[in-house]
Amino acid sequence: MLAVPGAPNDGARRLAEELLSIARSEMPGLDAQIGFLDGDGEEFPQLEAVLTRAAQQNPERLRQAAEAAKALADEAAEAIAAAEAAGEVVDEVPPVPTVPTDGPAAVVVPLLAGPDNAQLRRIRQAVMSSGSAAELTDVLGPHPLLAEALHVRLSEAGLARADRARLFTVATAADGIILATVGGEEAAQAGGITGMLLSARLAVPVMAAALDEDGAVLRVAEQLRSAGSARLALAPYLIGPEVSTELISAAAEEAGCSAAEALGDYPAVGKLALSKYAAALGITLQQASPVMR
Repeated sequence: MLAVPGAPNDGARRLAEELLSIARSEMPGLDAQIGFLDGDGEEFPQLEAVLTRAAQQNPERLRQAAEAAKALADEAAEAIAAAEAAGEVVDEVPPVPTVPTDGPAAVVVPLLAGPDNAQLRRIRQAVMSSGSAAELTDVLGPHPLLAEALHVRLSEAGLARADRARLFTVATAADGIILATVGGEEAAQAGGITGMLLSARLAVPVMAAALDEDGAVLRVAEQLRSAGSARLALAPYLIGPEVSTELISAAAEEAGCSAAEALGDYPAVGKLALSKYAAALGITLQQASPVMR
């Protein structure tokens, strides 16, 4: 269950659907749904309502899972019997699929790059109010793949050049990066971890600032300029729906610099959401090659 913060609109829905499509490509058959924190009906279903429905449907899903596991076991038994009847030696019997009998009705993954306590409190409240006993995962970051995504978004905006074959910087158009977060000072501090990873990729200073903290972006811009940076760029450490694009543009204008796009549907975002889901259920995912775009 992808918990989408911010104002529900077509753009947020398309983004969430694209991220779930990425997750399903990694785990075919994944039952993935979208719940909007500020949903208002069928078009943008509210998180609490989607979780309540998931809890109601959970017994039927468990029954279907048991039937599917039994069908696989029967198919394997028939194949073994046919092989033995043909005189073949069966050295290894495939394991019987494990059928879930309990566990959460849903796993809720917040569509947040970093901690935003106000949004997370509302998501927790929706989980509790739904009566679904759903499990809530951590936010997506910090993670090296998010630093990679930030790097690519900066290069797409012409604010950093990247060697696409290795996804590593050759030169940079900006010599100082403002990492824009949302969630106050705590989110800015947490964003500093990904900021250090981005700084290592770009070989320029990166400092985090919260968009929802008055004057924070301007203060960080002044600090970077005081330290010698002349060409700044703003890198939104955001998936997209959390804040309006106008807020990002206004922050960049206040800091006197250009801004890259939010992380959006960068493939690593969908894969990180899936990894949070899998970790909550104890599922081991196959390691994929680095994301290229």
